[in-house]
Amino acid sequence: MDTRAETEAFIEPESTDNAPLADQSARAETPTLRAFSVLEHLVAAKGALSLAELASIIGQPKASLHRMLQSLEAGGFVAREPGQKNAYVIGPRLERLGIDVMMHSGARRQRHAILERLVADLGETCNLSMLHDTQVLYLDRCESPWALRLELKPGSHVPAHCSASGKLLLAMMPRDERSALIRAMRLERFTPNTFDEPNLLEAELDRIAHKGIAVDDEEFVLGIACVAVPVFDSRGKCIAAIAVHGPVSRMTLSRGLTFVPRLQEAAAALADTF
Repeated sequence: MDTRAETEAFIEPESTDNAPLADQSARAETPTLRAFSVLEHLVAAKGALSLAELASIIGQPKASLHRMLQSLEAGGFVAREPGQKNAYVIGPRLERLGIDVMMHSGARRQRHAILERLVADLGETCNLSMLHDTQVLYLDRCESPWALRLELKPGSHVPAHCSASGKLLLAMMPRDERSALIRAMRLERFTPNTFDEPNLLEAELDRIAHKGIAVDDEEFVLGIACVAVPVFDSRGKCIAAIAVHGPVSRMTLSRGLTFVPRLQEAAAALADTF
């Protein structure tokens, strides 16, 4: 399908029988808004949604909804759930769009200013991250002024099972989802301290969930320690992690743990930016 044909299939001609404008704020009356409604429900769903489920939620006939989903699938916005013929999940293009929105939203400057103040107070590199599949995605990062540091740019990924932020974000997931994800992960051993056995990692995550903080005791890079705390939204759901890390020659793990109250203060400020 060429670009023009794809666009025409995605945005169908407007119907002249739409409801009055006063009702359009409550219902997605146009094909474009209905498509966005489909994407919103797929993003919010905990798993794949079938064609029948989407038709029931959106209130649209299966035939026209199926055509819309075909166009969204061709554009990379949705994808078929493997092993299921008519079940859909978000696609790679929508996933990339969501990440780009988070990294370049209007709140980015505000978040970076919070990280800058935190680095000025603690003297070590700080970062804000979220879970992306089985890895940690750095949304923003502010480096320390020291020459000796581990430098990673915003947009970088690190494994979740051996980073403080990653373990924290995994620990905050519902236990059944977390266990299924861990079983699907490749627990690569980076250092002698890496948790590379599922049962040992599960026990570590239980401890983290209980304490509400996580540490990386040279588990990803030898000589680097890290401490992370959660960022909660208004409903009490963990949506991100904020962390400080540095070389153990300068920031021992015990010293890093003394930063927890200041990290939690920054986490509360960051929560208001989401």
